[in-house]
Amino acid sequence: MAEYRLMVAPNGARRGRGDHPQLPVTPQQTARTAAVCFAAGAQALHLYLRDDKGRHSLDAGRYREALDAVRESATGMAVQITTESAGIYDAAAQLACLKALRSAAASVPVREVARDPLLAARAYALSAEAGGEVQHILYGPDCIARLRAWYNDGTVPGAMRDAIFVLGRYTPPALAQPDGLAVFRDATADLRLNWTVCTFGRHEHACLLAAVAAGGDARIGFENNIETPEGGLLADNAASVAAFVQAARDAGHSLKEC
Repeated sequence: MAEYRLMVAPNGARRGRGDHPQLPVTPQQTARTAAVCFAAGAQALHLYLRDDKGRHSLDAGRYREALDAVRESATGMAVQITTESAGIYDAAAQLACLKALRSAAASVPVREVARDPLLAARAYALSAEAGGEVQHILYGPDCIARLRAWYNDGTVPGAMRDAIFVLGRYTPPALAQPDGLAVFRDATADLRLNWTVCTFGRHEHACLLAAVAAGGDARIGFENNIETPEGGLLADNAASVAAFVQAARDAGHSLKEC
């Protein structure tokens, strides 16, 4: 029996309305999705932006518009921005996004900012100066080794211990399985991380239940999965959130009070 936190990632950088008609793309759609997911039990939102053509964006002005819309629609819901490049942005652009927004919470992909170690150090220092919460995105052993080295040499402040383990992947497609969690837990056992799990594919709920049972938190949503366990389309993000919260409750787990 465990307590856990639940974040929703309703869109991501790659999927669009053609993949699912209820996937939010505009700030207004994202704000409405945030509100219904908050009501269903999600305590925080992982926020992605799109430009006028529906492509991934790190534009600070667009971020401010989306943040305002979400805060108005889902008052009390925490918001975490992403700095993921999605193959479009370099490390300098990721740093510029953090610098412009000085967000209270941001996710930072270790393998991407590692492309420029000097800028990586500046990004972490900037977040520490602003008092922001940084969640390290870890895709596998290489990312974990890099993060460990950065703790050792001071690139990453020792207090920044939040991380997310990514099970499965987009390309080449790889469905996450619950037993994939062990690799991350074993490799990070000495790092004292506060960890969350997100998972690709229709085994999402099973993987997240395993994470919660093991003492982690969960991130759910259409960024990583749009399918039911049987392979059909989920109705929408809120339906997936509600189903997971109920499954966790049935297993004896409960949401942490924020």
